[in-house]
Amino acid sequence: MRGLDLHRLLLPLAIAVMAGGVLFSTSSAAQAGYQPKILPPAKPAARVHITEGPALESVRFNTAIIRWTSNNPGGSDEHFGVVHYGTDPEHLSQMVKSHIRLNQNHSSTVFRVRVDGLRPQTMYYYTVDSMQATGKSDGVNSNVYQFTNP
Repeated sequence: MRGLDLHRLLLPLAIAVMAGGVLFSTSSAAQAGYQPKILPPAKPAARVHITEGPALESVRFNTAIIRWTSNNPGGSDEHFGVVHYGTDPEHLSQMVKSHIRLNQNHSSTVFRVRVDGLRPQTMYYYTVDSMQATGKSDGVNSNVYQFTNP
């Protein structure tokens, strides 16, 4: 075997060995017993208010997605976006919620809630809210909005 052929054979092998060493080495933080810091719940906001929306992000077949942004509500990191809806604006008897995890370092939170089981060619009315994992409402109290399922 000539030297050039040996070089072509050994170079990829050497690169693979070096890459493997980088991938499988442990970091110094892990060796020092690093544990991630779990933050306590953020202080609840004095008043949670919507800064953008709510708006119908999409509606297809029997599904709609409603999106809005509020100031960060604080409280438990585990939160839910909540949509109360129905076909009568005076009786929003149906409710759906979508899980979200708050980021305490952000001043606002984007909520997206998927509403399934909609009837075709029907007008729906809705309001939005958010709540902590305990079920306690953040008190958003939005206006009543509407959309028609095609």
